[in-house]
Amino acid sequence: MFLLKSKIMAKLSMIVKNNKRKVLINRYLEKKNQLKKEGKYLELDKLPKNASYIRYRNRCNVTGRPRGYMRFFGVSRICFREMASQGLIPGIVKASW
Repeated sequence: MFLLKSKIMAKLSMIVKNNKRKVLINRYLEKKNQLKKEGKYLELDKLPKNASYIRYRNRCNVTGRPRGYMRFFGVSRICFREMASQGLIPGIVKASW
């Protein structure tokens, strides 16, 4: 894709764990909504804890960094700055006044 000057990467295990959570969330989403609608909270409690959307963490798509995440672009602030400097993000220019 492009070269990153910084080597700020999250642990691969954390990225993989977060991706597994995303899969579980999507798998149980319809079932959770149905159980909530019916009011069956005891059955809802038996579902996996990682199937809750609140346990998913937004991470940079390039490095997996969890902090400084820019939701609109899907990358961390560091990757955003480097990509903008390289001209990889259309419409983003460095401010000067």
